[in-house]
Amino acid sequence: MTRKSYTEKLHDSKDMPVVKELTDPKAIARYGGPRILIAPPLAYDEIMAKVPQGKLLTADSIRDHLAKKHQADFTCPLTAGIFMNIVAYASEERGVEKTPYWRNLKKGGELNPKYPGGIEKQQELLEAEGHTVIQRGKRFFVQDCQDKLFELE
Repeated sequence: MTRKSYTEKLHDSKDMPVVKELTDPKAIARYGGPRILIAPPLAYDEIMAKVPQGKLLTADSIRDHLAKKHQADFTCPLTAGIFMNIVAYASEERGVEKTPYWRNLKKGGELNPKYPGGIEKQQELLEAEGHTVIQRGKRFFVQDCQDKLFELE
């Protein structure tokens, strides 16, 4: 059996987007409501592609934006992380017309070690765009990230 390329995974929407109702009281309390969105990989690619040079996004802001768009209480954090990585690897696989995945950060402006090339490549790409990356312990962050966030409509 042949493995799908990242580009094929990016375009495989299955039955998404889908909003499901949670019934577990602990999960509902944790996420602030019962309506969970599972958005397709292309939804993340579309948003990540809009971020201009010099601006940044966080995974949380993308998830919040998608949840509002689909009248859900929150977007599944597990699938969101997987699908943002698919966007990054599909972008690298294409080699042209890249989605600037490196402008998408984890909570608090942290770099994502799971992106292609790891922290080193993301840091290199961000610094080439004028951002300053600082190290705190074993983790890396964009300095003054909050001042550079891209506003999603």
